[in-house]
Amino acid sequence: MSNRVFVLNPDKSPLMPCTAKRARKMLEAGRAAVFRRYPFTIILKQESPRQSQPLTLKLDPGSKTTGMALVLEGKTGRKCIWGAELKHRGMAIKMKLQARRALRSSRRSRKLRHRPARFQNRTKPAGWLPPSLMHRVLTILSWAKRLDRWTPLDSFSMELVSFDAQKMLNPDIQREEYQKGTLFGAEIRAYLRQKWDDKCAYCGKKGEEVEHLVPRSRGGSNRISNLVWSCRSCNEQKGSLTLEEFLKRKPAVLRKIQERQSASLHDAAAVNVTKYRLLDELKRFGYPVETGSGAQTSFNRSQQGYEKAHWVDAACVGESGEQVAVRPLKPLRITCMGRGNRQMCGTDKYGFPVRHRTRQKVFFGFQTGDIVRAVVPAGKKAGTYIGRVSVRATGSFKLPHLDGLHHRFFSTLHKGDGYGYSF
Repeated sequence: MSNRVFVLNPDKSPLMPCTAKRARKMLEAGRAAVFRRYPFTIILKQESPRQSQPLTLKLDPGSKTTGMALVLEGKTGRKCIWGAELKHRGMAIKMKLQARRALRSSRRSRKLRHRPARFQNRTKPAGWLPPSLMHRVLTILSWAKRLDRWTPLDSFSMELVSFDAQKMLNPDIQREEYQKGTLFGAEIRAYLRQKWDDKCAYCGKKGEEVEHLVPRSRGGSNRISNLVWSCRSCNEQKGSLTLEEFLKRKPAVLRKIQERQSASLHDAAAVNVTKYRLLDELKRFGYPVETGSGAQTSFNRSQQGYEKAHWVDAACVGESGEQVAVRPLKPLRITCMGRGNRQMCGTDKYGFPVRHRTRQKVFFGFQTGDIVRAVVPAGKKAGTYIGRVSVRATGSFKLPHLDGLHHRFFSTLHKGDGYGYSF
């Protein structure tokens, strides 16, 4: 089942989303035209009266992926009519900033050109966040504003999850009763499911249980570094064996788990740092904002028997997520790609200029990042291709899995807006 289609009046005021079947009939009858491809939006050619129902945008903020869901409250109850998963590029931003920092540091240490260090006399404004973290907040806000323009929103709902990193690293820091509490156990399970993508760490199938790498019978602890997400079969087969003993015939899986367990808790820290900033920004819209914990979201989803997914988690956020009809939609996959950079010349690893860029971005009516359709009628590359295009001044363009196509074969489907889309 597909997502609902967004509908706009001729003056671009939002109407209630309609089904794909109804949108197709209006397009075939000439009563509407395509306004956007992603998310699919149509604009009517004649004014239509606005009849709205309570519509809530629900968010499940994550470090790498944020789930979004539009929940409609009608006479028969609440139901999810649109879902999407927004993939952030915070780590890419961090790596680019580190590369820039290294380049400027090496430039100061050489005798080529002096660039004075300015990091010692700069002051950060109140509420400052690193660019890699602020990117998550701004991207979610950008899509909240878009959906507010294209749909008659009434309220927001977001998951205000709290990962207690100190207790994850050392559960013995407080009383034993609190360690065994329902809420803390649910947060541990939610963290492990998110970390292992709800898959068994040993076989890759759907996980069900928390498993100790070093068994409790052999001195293992309840630290998060000693816990993984596992299916029941692997948990029973492992028994009282250590990780090395259980995976001695699977060195690749053993190495993968060891590397993943040695990773830091930066994902949990990113969610903890940005959650209140995002909440404050959502309140600026003037709509009521509902919040819910991660344990509550997990409980709502499991009680209703839904599969684990970011957009499903978003639909189950808060008290309003206790009874939501979530049909098997095809969520829109949104990937933050960026809009290129303003660098006029590329440098080698030593900082010397080796390639120069022109000021022109549009070639033959196309720009890098546009989603296009290429129809090649004949030759060894004959076929129809759809994807994000990378343009060149020579007119020989590139698609994700195909290079060297002439610009005359291309037609624009969706102008580049810094995101990649798929289903």
